[in-house]
Amino acid sequence: MTQPTVAFLGIGLMGAPMTRNLLAAGFAMRLWNRTISKCEPFAEAAHIAATPAEAVAGADVVVTMLENGDVVEVVLLAPDVLAALAPGALVIDMSSIAPAQARDHGARLQERGIRYLDAPVSGGTRGAEAGELSIMAGGEAAVLAEASAVLSALGSVTHIGPVGAGQLAKLANQAIVGITIGAVSEALLLAAGGGADPAAVRQALMGGFANSRILDQHGLRMIERDFEPGAPARIQLKDLRMILDEARAQGLTLPLAQQVHNSYQALLANGHSEVDHSGLLLELEHLNGARLGAVGPGPAGSGSGSRE
Repeated sequence: MTQPTVAFLGIGLMGAPMTRNLLAAGFAMRLWNRTISKCEPFAEAAHIAATPAEAVAGADVVVTMLENGDVVEVVLLAPDVLAALAPGALVIDMSSIAPAQARDHGARLQERGIRYLDAPVSGGTRGAEAGELSIMAGGEAAVLAEASAVLSALGSVTHIGPVGAGQLAKLANQAIVGITIGAVSEALLLAAGGGADPAAVRQALMGGFANSRILDQHGLRMIERDFEPGAPARIQLKDLRMILDEARAQGLTLPLAQQVHNSYQALLANGHSEVDHSGLLLELEHLNGARLGAVGPGPAGSGSGSRE
């Protein structure tokens, strides 16, 4: 059976490695990105489109990996793009957007005979590079089955429920991620401030109930002060805003999510919008006038937090 032609809109931190994996799986691809230079590494392997409409023309499957729901709306639901989409085409929105927006986009596309899945991901750039993303899919089971060949090249898929359910799962994921990053930041700063080596503390905690991928990966980023973005803090703040909006719509109060939202908001206000979301540590250090300290074993106190 001939593999579908895939249009991929959004060749950024996540989209670029996802595109590499789809090309490696043998898919013919049509690529578009607002900054066209980000598509150039794929120029010999894929068609580089000047516009989103050109990218989707003739594509069987359209994958969007864009920054937020408003950008998805502007790009995907533009009149020229809608006109270029082939009847019966499948749109898979892998961006992180509000569940209500996903339901609206799905309904509007369905009216035009276009099938739709919302399928946000977790796993960051490392998961994208390894083809090991956790994909949370909302939509009809039969449509998801047709998308399995494309999605399996990117990671493992869980069918969450109807359209919009994938985005609800992503909000749950981001609530856990944001709150846990806050907890790891506080725990390491607390330990280091009392004279413990934060690297040794992290290693010890990874052997107990406090272990998590956040402690493993982002705890190490904090200790090494490596805040090059895998997921920028501004995106984490965007997701926390959506979490709180969804909570209000459901009549829920989420105090932990609210507090972490406020901390990320302060982090961005202090000029750190483009650091990795593990850079929340920087806001905690600013708040306390302290610094986590050096890495690894050494003279007494070498790994301790220090007052500035």
